[in-house]
Amino acid sequence: MARAQEIQKVVSASGIEAWLVEDHTVPIIAIDFSFAGGVSQDEDGKEGGVTMLTSLMDEGADDLSSEEFLTALEENAIKMKFDAGRDRFFGSLRTLTPNKALAFELLAKAIQSPHFEASSVERMRAQWIASVRRAEKDPNTILARTFREAAYPGHPYSRPSNGTATSLAAVTQADLKHLHKAIFTRDGLTIGIVGAIDAESVKTLLDQVFAPLPAKGDLKPVEDVKIARIGEIHVPFDAPQTSIRFGAPGIDRQDDDFYAAYLVNHILGGGSFSSRLYNEIREKRGLAYGVYSYLTSSDHAALFAGGMATRSENNEQAITLVKQEIARLGKEGPTQEELDATKKYLIGSYPLRFDSSSKISRQLVALQNEGLNIDYFEKRNSYIEAVTLEDTKRVAARLLDPSKLLLVTVGKQMKNASLAPKAPVSEDALAPSKTKPQTN
Repeated sequence: MARAQEIQKVVSASGIEAWLVEDHTVPIIAIDFSFAGGVSQDEDGKEGGVTMLTSLMDEGADDLSSEEFLTALEENAIKMKFDAGRDRFFGSLRTLTPNKALAFELLAKAIQSPHFEASSVERMRAQWIASVRRAEKDPNTILARTFREAAYPGHPYSRPSNGTATSLAAVTQADLKHLHKAIFTRDGLTIGIVGAIDAESVKTLLDQVFAPLPAKGDLKPVEDVKIARIGEIHVPFDAPQTSIRFGAPGIDRQDDDFYAAYLVNHILGGGSFSSRLYNEIREKRGLAYGVYSYLTSSDHAALFAGGMATRSENNEQAITLVKQEIARLGKEGPTQEELDATKKYLIGSYPLRFDSSSKISRQLVALQNEGLNIDYFEKRNSYIEAVTLEDTKRVAARLLDPSKLLLVTVGKQMKNASLAPKAPVSEDALAPSKTKPQTN
């Protein structure tokens, strides 16, 4: 596991900062990085533009055509990948040390001077349109879309990350160039590097790749938001199983109650085979193959959510059990035995997150994005250990209330479900919240 004292804060001559873990045991370098600005930057009616951008970054850059660029990556075993979340645009590079110079040269070209050639744009557009059309028939896609639109109506978080066939068709080369210019800047840039490379070499490469980027971009502001509705929504779908998702306001990663909430959620449904939901719904009654809950935070919303799939004739019973377990844990809190077992598991399993260079470099970026300190790896387990039974009972009461759930089902018609949310949340619940992303 990467210990805090092994992480170096490296700052280049031009002021580019990265967190570095040197590891010379194998000749591999892994770099992960992220820019402020994700799919929430898509223009209305042009959803999917940022997602298209992720697939075009290696389609030719600077003096290399698409074919030449991709061939250089393949022939030299260099892996370059781009992805986008709601609020950030992510990239990664994996290379053998002997190919370091070429790998970072290609990365610099991709980041600074992508082509967005018409042929590449049209090819990627066609692939994404085909993908979203296939997804339109997938119950889980329908479930996610319905939940987003009900939870965050009118907000960028309500939009489909991959867009629709219509919105993707509306994205132009000029739009892609504008998104690239707005997102690929040094402001908000976070970088994690792990592998057989020293700090001085890192400084040089940081300036080569990132220093030429503009200091700031022109990102659209995104407002903070909370779940806007409660109640049940049912979407008819002819399938033997009903897909179910539930959600309620969560607890921000920077909240003092976060670690207690993390433990409470693990006991409820985050602990897989050991959770209460798994025991009641899978083990005792066999109503679902799996059931889960989780806490997550984006830059502008905190969410407690979960889900499962069950045979349509069992959906009402399964939903009732979910609500009962949420209510019971919210009212009574965990037992001391549950808390002790959860702490032991979370502390003991933590090193498994750091069994590869790639996992560590991704975590380095996540820590920075969440505003955590460079010594977090060293201190994290002590934060878990410090949570008391009284903390978990108090936070369970704060977090878990079935009356605050938004619940969406996709499948055969439920007897008592409506086709629209039953009741809006009060205006207080619609007020902006100050939330940030999380790592655990």
